[in-house]
Formats: sequence, structure tokens, C-alpha cells
Amino acid sequence: MANSAQALKRAKQAEKSRQQNMASRTRLRTQIKRVIYSADEGNSEGTAEAYKTAVPFIDSAVNKGLIHKNKAARLKSRLNARVVKLQQA
Repeated sequence: MANSAQALKRAKQAEKSRQQNMASRTRLRTQIKRVIYSADEGNSEGTAEAYKTAVPFIDSAVNKGLIHKNKAARLKSRLNARVVKLQQA
């Protein structure tokens, strides 16, 4: 437990930040899953729409420091590959 007022405040701030990061990460994962599930169903229009919705969430996660920019690029690339594959089929 915190032994000083400063340490107590930092502990409170860390917990608040952790809760916000968890919520943001959950929203990000949900958006990614929507693209994947839509692609698995074979719905090309729904998949493209879900991808367009997911990209700002991924970019936002990078700006917040939740994920690395290279991971964001990899995620977007893989999701876009699913969209393109469905549209070509």
C-alpha cells in the first residue's frame, strides 16, 4: 500500500489509467472481430464496412499508446487482405 500522499495519488491514477486502457483495448478487439466474423460469413459489403469502422479504432489505439504502430499496420494489412479476398471471390 502507498506510504505517502504522492504514492497514493499515483496508485489512484494508475488504476484509473488501467481501467481506461482495458476499455479501449476491448473496443479495439471487438472491432477487429467484427471484420473477421463478417469475412468468415462471406459478406463482402459488410466486411468492407466493418473494416472502414475498425481502422479509426486501430489508429486511435496507436495514438493512445495501447499498441505499437507496426502492430497497427500489420492488423490493418491483414484485415484489408480479407476484404480484398472476399471482393475478388
